[in-house]
Amino acid sequence: MTTVDIHEAKTWLCKLIEAVKAGEDVIITRSGKPVARLMPFEASKPPRRLGLLSGRLSVPDDFNAPLPEEMLRSFYTPL
Repeated sequence: MTTVDIHEAKTWLCKLIEAVKAGEDVIITRSGKPVARLMPFEASKPPRRLGLLSGRLSVPDDFNAPLPEEMLRSFYTPL
């Protein structure tokens, strides 16, 4: 993490942005006290829309029925 004074930040803003793009956080200080933090921008994802596949999928009636014995055994036998 890099710490720079606000006057230095004004002078070297382009280089500080390059450091942030590389994943580094930069703290900007005024009179030795932190006042701002530069960090990489993370674009937010749009909210997921519910019901997008409504009517396109169906769940079979036997969805919760036990699996056949032969299939169950295949889970527990070594390859």
